[in-house]
Amino acid sequence: MVYNQRTVLPTVLLIHPPLAKACEPPAGVAKLAGFLRQHGVGYHLLDANLEGTLDLLHRPLEPADTWTKRAVRNLERNLSAVQDWNVYCNYDRYRRVVADLNRVLSVSGEKYHGRVSLSDFQHETLSPIRSGDLLWSAEHPEDDPFHPYFSLRLRTIVEETSPRAVGFSLAYLSQALSTFAMAGFLKRAFPGLRLVLGGGLVTSWVRNPGWKNPFCGLVDDIVDGPGEYPLLKILGKSPISCQHTAPRFSGLPMDEYLGPGPIVPYATASGCYWGQCSFCPERAEGNQYCPIAPDHAVEQLRNLTVEYKPALLHLVDNALSPVLMNSIATQPPGAPWYGFARITRGLTDPDYALALRRSGCVMLKLGLESADQHVLDSMRKGHDVETARSALRVLKKAGIATYVYLLFGTPQETEESARKTLAFVAEEVESIDFLNVALFNLPVGSAEAPELQTEAFYDGDLSLYIDFRHPNGWDRKRVRRFIDSEFKRHLAVQEILKHHPPFFTSNHAPLFHLARARKRDARF
Repeated sequence: MVYNQRTVLPTVLLIHPPLAKACEPPAGVAKLAGFLRQHGVGYHLLDANLEGTLDLLHRPLEPADTWTKRAVRNLERNLSAVQDWNVYCNYDRYRRVVADLNRVLSVSGEKYHGRVSLSDFQHETLSPIRSGDLLWSAEHPEDDPFHPYFSLRLRTIVEETSPRAVGFSLAYLSQALSTFAMAGFLKRAFPGLRLVLGGGLVTSWVRNPGWKNPFCGLVDDIVDGPGEYPLLKILGKSPISCQHTAPRFSGLPMDEYLGPGPIVPYATASGCYWGQCSFCPERAEGNQYCPIAPDHAVEQLRNLTVEYKPALLHLVDNALSPVLMNSIATQPPGAPWYGFARITRGLTDPDYALALRRSGCVMLKLGLESADQHVLDSMRKGHDVETARSALRVLKKAGIATYVYLLFGTPQETEESARKTLAFVAEEVESIDFLNVALFNLPVGSAEAPELQTEAFYDGDLSLYIDFRHPNGWDRKRVRRFIDSEFKRHLAVQEILKHHPPFFTSNHAPLFHLARARKRDARF
């Protein structure tokens, strides 16, 4: 069938592809939808990630082991449980529910030569950082674990809505192989259909100094950075306003996501307001900071709360600016919220922390990275260890949970530095609710990379990172050994990590804090 572009309506199909965490609607395509709606452009939103995940969970299985038999038998019960606030009051029960759901997903995906989980998809032989493998996936879409789903769903939508273009929002490596499988299927089924590729991962590829487009002939347009105006131009429309529009979630199955109520993601800015940290991907890619006026952002949050009645607002900024947080503290959005914030002196003010809590803040994600001041100064993080200590204690007292990010193996770090971080965590175990422990990767385009001895990290032309010889001999093998055999075995760290939500991590973490608060309130 040849797609006749001359007879179709001026609409666009926007797709959030598998696989990512299916616990909230996609922020990227929802933001595009709000912009297109303002400009009178018809659109159709497809969360192929959620739909594909649910489809894979419900595929017929013949379980061979006791665990899988139990997981399949309890599938519907577990899907209902993960949408029930009560399960977030009992971590052990939550862990069993999520583990069983993941078991079904994993076994369903086994025949596709890959490892499928609730948060990731990795193929045994194909890599999302090799353009040749992505093109192979496009040429063989039937080998993708989500092909039985999207081969029917995409054909139906395209034939019913006749879009002029299909846009894929590709944010994570775990989505890349399936994105190209879907693109290959569409190119084969509807040869004249215009395919557009954008999203965070695509931006990182294009901003790489060595980028050369390997996808000509498959993808018609590649968009890097914010996609609103480029997409409008592709569709032959002129902008009528520069005003930031609110995201639109209409048409998405808001009651089917894997959470105890609608979670509404919202970005108050693109880029990062701080933008000074060394080795920052945002800085390496040259992403500009473009905020929405705080009063306008607060107004949009309030309107979203009225329209969608969310259980939780997820502010997805790289870092919430102090100006915005002040506005939220004085003009609450009307629903619980969480997001990523830099460690600042403002967070050490008990009155300010209480104001944030009263505004609905249930959790802040904080990039501590290290508890060695020399490391922090060398990385230009802009905060000091004692401020971090005070902020954690003040937030805890105010009733705001903290999700603390640590980064081991930076060029400035030594083994002694790493042990300072461990000592800090042990001292502040009562003030830290959740931990994210990561191993440092050096971005390809980092301004600091020329100062280091570097070499190829991964075998792939789309790799975002390069390996380096650590100036202090603190190489990846030693760092990994420290994390696994010393850091994670410390009793204080184990106490924190035992409550870490598997698979959904920071997306579900605030729900535990919120569920406990709801349970306390119900008693009075």
